[in-house]
Amino acid sequence: MQKITRDILVEKAVSLLENGTVCCVLGWKKGEFDYDVTPALFESKEEIEKDFVYDDFCGANFSKYLVKKTIKAEGKILVFLKPCDTYSFNQLLTEHRFDREKVYAIGIPCEGMADINKIRAIAGDGISEIKCGEKIVVDTIYGDKHEIDAKDVLLERCINCKSKKHVNYDELLGDEGEVIESNRFDEVARLEAMTPDERFAFWQNELSRCIRCNACRDVCPACTCEKCVFDNPKSGVENKAPANEFEEKMFHIIRAFHVAGRCTDCGECSRVCPQHIPLHLLNRKFIKDIDSFYGEYQAGAEVGSRAPLVNYTTNDLEPSEVFEGRGE
Repeated sequence: MQKITRDILVEKAVSLLENGTVCCVLGWKKGEFDYDVTPALFESKEEIEKDFVYDDFCGANFSKYLVKKTIKAEGKILVFLKPCDTYSFNQLLTEHRFDREKVYAIGIPCEGMADINKIRAIAGDGISEIKCGEKIVVDTIYGDKHEIDAKDVLLERCINCKSKKHVNYDELLGDEGEVIESNRFDEVARLEAMTPDERFAFWQNELSRCIRCNACRDVCPACTCEKCVFDNPKSGVENKAPANEFEEKMFHIIRAFHVAGRCTDCGECSRVCPQHIPLHLLNRKFIKDIDSFYGEYQAGAEVGSRAPLVNYTTNDLEPSEVFEGRGE
């Protein structure tokens, strides 16, 4: 498989910008630290050559950024999409959240992105420099140097990657991959095997750390409402930390139900959570149940596909088939 490097992406971006195919480029830019990579909009060759980065910390899913960026764009926006990103891209198109004619999408292969929290667990918090490759080389402010196998510090979503196949693009760089038989539902099955009290204790412990920063909602490609119920000043829960156990759970449970059948399992919610809450497990539970009760369905696999929850048929599951005899 062709290794996609920064130089390849920079050359492609500059070429499309200079020949007028696109008016700007949605890419990655380094923040305060080497691992603090953030999405950025580039409008000139000079900006791209100076600031564009691509390495093991470019995990951001660009699909959601297109919702607002395409509104004011005077031409096409170039966006680089990893395989998992293209599912969110398709789902947003299905929901008519951006104009496909204003986007030039390039698919790029991905072998997984690095989890800075796993790197910190090995190298400590005093990281001064990181160089990416098959070995991630970490220097610290204490003079220590660590060489870490990149495969040992992958993001959870990359360890359990569902697909190396791009489902939408205008141009593909490198080789196309395939849908993968992953173990992404193993952890869900482990939670299902718990007693109700054990599950409650698990989620109470996890959700009690929530500080209501809204990072999970703001990054989620499935959360694109013009006005979120949790921003409504009359709701009583507007942008505030939880005051009791009920509020702790309400925000995340309501959000999980909101994206049920639409979540593509991109894992952005867990990636950006500063409290390291495994929020993706809530969504995966719903995905697993939909697959079990209605037949396998992957949100975003095709533009225009209707999720089972909004696609009524006479063979739809009845509540009694799920709950009868369970005693829960």
